Amino acid sequence: MLRHIIEKELRDIVGSTKFAATFGVCAVLIILSFYVGARNYQTDVAQYEAAKTQNLRQLEGLTDWLSVRQFRIFLPPQPLASLVGGVSNDIGRTTEVRGRGELSATDSRYSEDPLFATFRFLDLDFTFQIVLSLLAILFAYDAVNGEKERGTLRLALANAVPRHLFITGKLIGSFLGLVAPLLLPIALGALLLPLLGIPFTADEWVRLGLIVLAGILYCGVFVTLSVAVSSLTVRSSSSFLFLIVAWIFAVLIIPRSAVLIAGRAVDVPSVDEIGSQKARYSSQLFTEDRAVMSNWRPTAKEPQKMMQEFQKFTQDQGDAREKKIMEFSSRLNEDRENRQAVQERLAFGLARLSPTATFSLAATRLAGTSLTLKEHYRSAAQGYQQDYAKFMLAKTGMNPGGMFVFRITSDTGEKPKAIDPHELPVFQYVPAGLGEVLPQALLDFFLLVGFNMVLFVAAYVGFLRYDVR
Repeated sequence: MLRHIIEKELRDIVGSTKFAATFGVCAVLIILSFYVGARNYQTDVAQYEAAKTQNLRQLEGLTDWLSVRQFRIFLPPQPLASLVGGVSNDIGRTTEVRGRGELSATDSRYSEDPLFATFRFLDLDFTFQIVLSLLAILFAYDAVNGEKERGTLRLALANAVPRHLFITGKLIGSFLGLVAPLLLPIALGALLLPLLGIPFTADEWVRLGLIVLAGILYCGVFVTLSVAVSSLTVRSSSSFLFLIVAWIFAVLIIPRSAVLIAGRAVDVPSVDEIGSQKARYSSQLFTEDRAVMSNWRPTAKEPQKMMQEFQKFTQDQGDAREKKIMEFSSRLNEDRENRQAVQERLAFGLARLSPTATFSLAATRLAGTSLTLKEHYRSAAQGYQQDYAKFMLAKTGMNPGGMFVFRITSDTGEKPKAIDPHELPVFQYVPAGLGEVLPQALLDFFLLVGFNMVLFVAAYVGFLRYDVR
């Protein structure tokens, strides 16, 4: 009997006009999000390769490694980031490496394309969060009270259909009627990726599948919510109004309120405040170093040895100053990061009261575009900075980052040989693997399943007490 109820619900949904309209819109949006994501990835790769080429080209013609004052590294575009943007377009993608000092990433996608910062990109995250959640409400807002208004509910129950089977069939049928047809455009969109030359690894295909699974669970939340509200209200117009208000709270109000409350509850020093303290301390150290430098006297008499002695002195001074600055900066950064971590945990904890925020956190974690992306990139850049410093030390005998370097040369009449920029160590960015991001996303999957179960029970209990008269 349950199968017949599910089949009837599916026939009613698939045969309705709203199904044809909504399925068409969803199919176009889903395929378009895959296509636009693939094209954006191709554009990002072209810009990334051009930036790397130009970075090496600017070093051509130099004849001394001491003339290399800085070198840029770039965050490579990731295929999944084109489908679930997260914060990947907001953080800086370019970092200048000098061998020492703090690193700061600049040149975010939105700094180059401010129009997209206003309207954002069309991706799977947006499609599931906004479009499919609204369509889930349109599909199921009158699942029970609509049957009563049409007079079919009393007729169905008059045929000795148990209420628990009827509501279970309604829930399963409504869920399948929304989700099953959407698997086709999702599959077509995924097929577009290899056809357009987007290199997905097995790890990324699994992640994409998990993102779609999270999206299906998220849509299920609004389906079960709609059926639950429909079984608790008399008129379909009332359930639709209530569901729209609930959608506004879940999608718009709760996530933003969580950020606002966390910002008020936990005080985090701004980047400018931290930068100002670092600048004052750095200026103080430079003043002390200048005083020490003014009292320096060479022990050697020959100019070449004097210069070598001076360079060693400045190198030692620079290393000592750098150590003090890094220790001071580390303390400030650690304090700010600890406060920020508390603030983020509070914000995310409150935001997870909304299934929309829960889905977004799961999707961005799986795509590697959550807030951890910035820290992951910075950690990789810091590792490269150490390799860069070792390379420059081997080539020049010192780490010239942030220092003025002098060299005395003699004219031998030979043309200096140009350096080879390709000798520089290559920056390798390895994104977090599935084994690292999946445990972080499991909580959000459990919450989405929990939302579905609680709302399923609400719909079940509500219909058992529903007055069909």
